[in-house]
Amino acid sequence: MKTINKVLLGLAVVGSLTVAVAADGAQLYKSCGACHGKTGEKKALGKSAVIKGWEATKTIEALNGYKAGTYGGAMKGLMKGQVKALDDAQIEALAKYIETQK
Repeated sequence: MKTINKVLLGLAVVGSLTVAVAADGAQLYKSCGACHGKTGEKKALGKSAVIKGWEATKTIEALNGYKAGTYGGAMKGLMKGQVKALDDAQIEALAKYIETQK
C-alpha cells in the first residue's frame, strides 16, 4: 500500500511540474506584438498576412514552415530567426493563443 501511495504522489508531483512549465502563449506572443499588433490585427511591417484569429493548425504549419525555411514570402528570413528557438510545445501554445484573438 505504501508503494502505491508513493507512486501516486510521484505522479501528482510530475503532473504539477508539467503544468507549471507549460508554455504560455500569451507570454510568447508579446515578442510578436511589436510587428503583428496587440492581437495580430496588423500586417507585420506592412508585408505579412493579418494573423488575428488564425486557426491553430494554420499557425503551427506556418511557424514550422518558417523554422524549416519552406514557408513565407517577404518575411521568410526575418521570421525564421524569430521562431528558430521555439520548441513544439511553445509553437502549439502560441498558435492556440493566436486562435483566441478574434
